[in-house]
Amino acid sequence: MRIYFLNDTERVEGIKSNLDLAAKFYSPDGKQFAFLHYNRAEVSLWVGKAATRQIKKVPGARINAILGRSFQWMPDSKGILCLTLPASRGKAPISPRSPVGPVVQETGPNEAAVPTYSDLLRNAHDEKLFDYYLTSQLTLVETSRMRRAMLGRPSIFARYDISPDGRYVLVERVHPPYSYQTPMQFFPRSIEVWDREAEVKRVDIRPTTEDVATGGVPVQPRGHHWRPTGTPATIVWVEALDGGDPNRDVPIRDRVMMLEAPFDSQRPRIVTKLEYRFSKILWGETRGVALVREYESTSNWYRTWFVNPDNPDIPDRLLWNHSVAERYEHPGHPLMRQLPNGKRAMRVFQQSIFLNGNGSSPEGDRPFLDRLDLVRFERKQLFRCPEDSYEAVVALMTDDGQEFVTRHETQSEHPNYFLRKVGGSERRPLTDIEDPARSLRGVTKKLVSYNRGGGVKLNCMLHLPPGYDLTDPDRKQLPTVLWAYPRAYTQGTVAGQVANSPHRFSIFAGASPRFLALEGYAVLDQVAMPIVGDPETANDTFAGQIVANAEAAIDAVVEMGVCDRSRVGVGGHSYGGFMAVMLLANSDLFRAGVARSGAFNRTLTPFGFQNERRTLWQAPETYLEMSPLLAVPKIRDPLLLIHGEKDNNPATTPEQTRRLYRAIKGNGGKARIVMLPHESHTYQARESVGHVLREMVNWFDKHVKGDSGNSE
Repeated sequence: MRIYFLNDTERVEGIKSNLDLAAKFYSPDGKQFAFLHYNRAEVSLWVGKAATRQIKKVPGARINAILGRSFQWMPDSKGILCLTLPASRGKAPISPRSPVGPVVQETGPNEAAVPTYSDLLRNAHDEKLFDYYLTSQLTLVETSRMRRAMLGRPSIFARYDISPDGRYVLVERVHPPYSYQTPMQFFPRSIEVWDREAEVKRVDIRPTTEDVATGGVPVQPRGHHWRPTGTPATIVWVEALDGGDPNRDVPIRDRVMMLEAPFDSQRPRIVTKLEYRFSKILWGETRGVALVREYESTSNWYRTWFVNPDNPDIPDRLLWNHSVAERYEHPGHPLMRQLPNGKRAMRVFQQSIFLNGNGSSPEGDRPFLDRLDLVRFERKQLFRCPEDSYEAVVALMTDDGQEFVTRHETQSEHPNYFLRKVGGSERRPLTDIEDPARSLRGVTKKLVSYNRGGGVKLNCMLHLPPGYDLTDPDRKQLPTVLWAYPRAYTQGTVAGQVANSPHRFSIFAGASPRFLALEGYAVLDQVAMPIVGDPETANDTFAGQIVANAEAAIDAVVEMGVCDRSRVGVGGHSYGGFMAVMLLANSDLFRAGVARSGAFNRTLTPFGFQNERRTLWQAPETYLEMSPLLAVPKIRDPLLLIHGEKDNNPATTPEQTRRLYRAIKGNGGKARIVMLPHESHTYQARESVGHVLREMVNWFDKHVKGDSGNSE
């Protein structure tokens, strides 16, 4: 194994070739780095010096990495706070040969819809295993002398975060009673502020959220985090003023609170009050600057406010007010940077922030960089991507934004990084990364725009096989595959907004349908598949809308002389896989389909699915109509079903695909089922990805590519 540094080919020595490394993080001062080493015996923590390339294992620090990020640098770069295995851990609990008794649960009168989760605790033995594997000891490692100090007692730490001044730790500890209906994120927990001696300075208790109102939030304080620039240390949280119930009619739904150290001698201050539900807060790197975003679920609407958290006399100012799906008028996202204490905050220069956005337009994305004056609230554009390429700002090199780094690419040029200046045309290269798969460059793509009935404008990205010339009057019509993922919109004008750029370098990653272009197919990828309507009832017209969407896309490429209408296949993943089966059941547009990791019986998710807000008992007809399992007799075209055996996505359990296959078989239809070992909702193993691609190619070759009118 080799560890390399940017702009340096010298490697770190002393690492055995069979090490499995992960979670590499630099210290805030950039002088040290740390990483985890995985082997069969343990997960160990290693520390290295950037200047000397010397690395050292932290002795005795056996890391518990089961919950993800398991170590964090101290703000002064002198130590690491990590989760280690308790010294008294012992051996894992053994399953009893006979049950100790029945599993008993009881519900109360409160209405609280719980999604259909998998991989849940089921009995007392599961609880013991949960405690055994997730319990950790919070440990502080002094990196200069490799000394360890234990903080507090072992517990299950769902999260821990060091304050910007390094004096306190914010911890979230999970504790019983555990739920058998929800995963761990909904278990009871205590949110605590500890000092360096593990003395508790503040506690908020959050019971199980199993009983939270449908679409609501906990009544108790939530969203605890450190203000990144807080001096002294400042804890921030959100409180629901509507009891967490979105159905209550209240003038103020949420408020944001903050409290400075030492946390017990004063009352918390109100940062802002919100009419909608709190969504996000971005803190500026200087005092007096914060952006707060709120979300209204009924209309799928965002509002963003400029807030001065340090002066309550300055009123909040509304900056942006737009649909969640809005692209053409999207204001962009504030640029962030890491502070010397290791926290991240918005860049602020002379009371201005910088906004980086996609710059979406009917012609495709053209990323931009703007500077927003927070005194006059005026915007000045510093950069806009040229029309003939795709170029996005990734970092500023100067505080005033006059010099920055971009990522530039075209259809034929691999992405590389360049140094640019405001107003200048020169692009100075920083990297020279070559195309790792030149054999794929023969595939070309084109943005195709068209209209659906009712005036809804749509688009898709058309990928064409190598050597296929759109200008050749004698070009042949191609077998075609349509690949899509439905999305909900409240406005038809927003539904068809272009969400890509024809100038981007094509990446063939994972089990992408784009690989089919190498096999002679025209691939309609990222096909706009909007479901437009009232969020409460839009799914009542789901089938009709997806058929109209698909038909419009096919008509567009047939009119271009590219698509052979008699040889079209359809496919999708997850909700897209469900869509593919629905299209086969409700239209005669396709000769075959591929459905990967989908859900096909909505009665198994009775408390809502995807964008459906009603329960099965509130809208039984819709649930039945959106269950293609019940329409199996109408599915007469060949269907390839692929699913991961370990899929733990709430709606897409592997049984969904197994049951659909059995139903098709029982009704005399044609189907093939492929269950991928050890795979979850998305496919990770090289063997799995390769197998999926081969299955898709073989299936479409057999049932779509053949002579017109012959699917065998």
